[in-house]
Amino acid sequence: MREPGAAAVPEFTREKRLRTRSANGTLALGEMLTELLRAPKLVLLRGDLGAGKTTLVKGIVSSLGAAEPDDVASPTFTLVHEYNGRKLTVYHLDLYRLENDSQLEALGISEMLDRQDALLLVEWGERFPSLVARADAEVTITMGENETERLLMVRWRD
Repeated sequence: MREPGAAAVPEFTREKRLRTRSANGTLALGEMLTELLRAPKLVLLRGDLGAGKTTLVKGIVSSLGAAEPDDVASPTFTLVHEYNGRKLTVYHLDLYRLENDSQLEALGISEMLDRQDALLLVEWGERFPSLVARADAEVTITMGENETERLLMVRWRD
């Protein structure tokens, strides 16, 4: 049930379930997902610590020519990393340490979202209803049956 005055969150219209059995497989899925996640897009990355969110980002950033996988790191302490690709800019955000929308605005989220050549990949964005309402897609990563297997559910709007 929605709180009075809360904005309706548009439903995702498409869904794809994927499985990977290794970090290299997760990198490859990141490359594949770039076809679905064309800028401008806000993509929420959901998953527990160590689920593989940053590994997925490495594959996306690499396939867009914005950085080599080894040059992509989690923005846990810096909050945002910017990668300039051939045709667009990828922003990788980790909002785990933020507590409210004013901190989100101080980070420059509105300016990033206003860019037509931007792809925002946001970890822990589900903590902010304002981002959930604006998300174009989300990728949920869960652990599989063994230590290296990951299950991904990708949901997006056409």
